[in-house]
Amino acid sequence: MGTKKGLIFGSAPVGRWEFLKPLSHWADVVIAADGGLDAARLAGFSPTVYIGDGDSGGRAEAGLTCVTLPAEKDLTDLEAAYRWARDHGCGDLILTGCTGGRLDHSMAALGLLETAGREGVHAVILDERNRIEFLLPGSCQIPDRGYRYFSLIPADSLLTGVSISGAKYDLSRRDVPRGGSLTVSNEFSRDSVQISFASGACYLIYSN
Repeated sequence: MGTKKGLIFGSAPVGRWEFLKPLSHWADVVIAADGGLDAARLAGFSPTVYIGDGDSGGRAEAGLTCVTLPAEKDLTDLEAAYRWARDHGCGDLILTGCTGGRLDHSMAALGLLETAGREGVHAVILDERNRIEFLLPGSCQIPDRGYRYFSLIPADSLLTGVSISGAKYDLSRRDVPRGGSLTVSNEFSRDSVQISFASGACYLIYSN
């Protein structure tokens, strides 16, 4: 997978963009998915790529790499932006402006994290209150990023053998069904937490 870093803007409503300030020089490429063109500029970023069908306010402009999509298609503008980034060498992605609006689009954005994870692309969703990642089975150490809570939300019917150490609520080899809340609203008790699970997949959500 590629080594470039990509920042993708969707068009979901965001009240304040200050949470992106630490990323002002992070991305190698800034991609606007349709109405994400205006969102990126409001956030203080200069998009270099536009991908969309124009139904949420985006438009092809001179000076941008533009991929114009038909209004009737089999994927969202955000997924098209993800595919473009993946195919142009981005192995590390941040998606923003893609949660908090239409629920169907928010859930589809979460699904993109799963697609990315299974394709070997590291992808994160950021909004004003949350940071979301997708985890596959195994062990990993997650850092305290300054959020109040972290949660593991099963994406499969069952998350097996879940262990958590270094948190306010540690866990040892427990199974967590999808829809269960055993691993919701945990907190850090030191600088990092060790997480492992044997099978299934889950979303890691930092939140305030």
